[in-house]
Amino acid sequence: MNLHLDIQCASAEPVPEEKDLRSWILAALKGRRAADTEISLRLVDVEEMASLNGTWRGKTGPTNVLSFPTDLPAELALPLLGDIVICAPIVREEAQQQRKPLQAHWAHLAVHGTLHLLGHDHIDEDEATIMEGLETRILASLNFPCPYSGNSTKEHAQA
Repeated sequence: MNLHLDIQCASAEPVPEEKDLRSWILAALKGRRAADTEISLRLVDVEEMASLNGTWRGKTGPTNVLSFPTDLPAELALPLLGDIVICAPIVREEAQQQRKPLQAHWAHLAVHGTLHLLGHDHIDEDEATIMEGLETRILASLNFPCPYSGNSTKEHAQA
């Protein structure tokens, strides 16, 4: 599979290197998508994320990650999978609050956002269990610890 990853950094916060972001997203796609894939990844600050969260989810304030799957007719056969938006200051704050390595939290949110593009969700408990299991296995393949230390419901409430 060939991944075209368009990264747009609109944050004043430090963000991971492109090679890391690419490896985390590729790990989430591995075995789940064989075709060429195009993803747009935008790294934003709190104000932009709060605006997007309000517009698209009707929720006040920022969240850590939003995913916007492409809704194109299948007959077009375009490689665009969708857009992922990650709020860099929220990633840093959450990593500190949850006492997680910053790089591990970035990896988790990149994987989480990609799985949303692939159609996974955590709206109900069964879906959340499946998605958490996938995230945990993908992150383990990248040598990151389980992102859920008994806080899955709280974390998913924000995502």
